[in-house]
Amino acid sequence: MIGRIWHGWTTPENAATYERLLKSEIFPGIFAKGVAGYRRIELLRRDDGGEVEFVTIMWFADMAAVKAFAGADYKTAYVPAAARAVLSHFDARSQHYEIRAQEEA
Repeated sequence: MIGRIWHGWTTPENAATYERLLKSEIFPGIFAKGVAGYRRIELLRRDDGGEVEFVTIMWFADMAAVKAFAGADYKTAYVPAAARAVLSHFDARSQHYEIRAQEEA
């Protein structure tokens, strides 16, 4: 399993708009691509005073699935134009990690 992690920041005024965009358009659009090996996406949000940080973690079965989603330059972040319009800054590249252990209660 591979975790694809990305960070983006908005102003407090744009945070609700960005979160709505993720949930109503971007996440459903990712799911609609029908990438074999795509498992899920998680959204984290943190108010950091003057900014609001968002973290997404996408879960894929393996690197082949990541590359099927993102293409040959798979480290390049997937940030649609509508998201760029409300983000103040963001990671240009996503980070990829092998999941080495998982435990659940």
